[in-house]
Amino acid sequence: MITRDEALKLLKEKVRNDKLIKHMLAVEAIMRHLAKRLGEDEELWGLTGLLHDVDYDIVKGDMEQHGLKAAEILEGKLPPEAIDAIKAHNELTGFKCETKLAKALKAADHLAGLIVATALVMPHKRIDEIKLSSLKRKFKQKDFARGVSRDRIRLCEELGLTLEEFLELGLIALKEIHEELGL
Repeated sequence: MITRDEALKLLKEKVRNDKLIKHMLAVEAIMRHLAKRLGEDEELWGLTGLLHDVDYDIVKGDMEQHGLKAAEILEGKLPPEAIDAIKAHNELTGFKCETKLAKALKAADHLAGLIVATALVMPHKRIDEIKLSSLKRKFKQKDFARGVSRDRIRLCEELGLTLEEFLELGLIALKEIHEELGL
């Protein structure tokens, strides 16, 4: 399996958009916290989160290929379960989201988006300004961060976490890396 340093190098070779790289770092952080909470492999889950959008620049908006091209790039670098989760995080690939890892990735991907969007409406645009109660309110606001699927975030319940536990876990994870995220 690829190391985190190798994964970061690969990421920086394939992805030019700084915001996308920060998103992938955020998903990695949430995935590592989830793995720890669920007694799963933190390194595997973290790398899956870190590399889930590695093909984004390559597919150039062809969302039916997003995840499939990542699988090609990551073949031999991540175990099949991670590659399957990356393919399944995008429904347009036709891969089903059935494993814990796949469900976790799908949920973490959208939770990262919700937390970052919430930070950006805070007075100083900082994650450390977000309280759990604020995040819960933003989750309930359908007109806020419309690209964030609340149903995908609710996949946390299939992992054995309540929505509140998952929101709190994600908030803690991103507060730990707020400097890397510039938030």
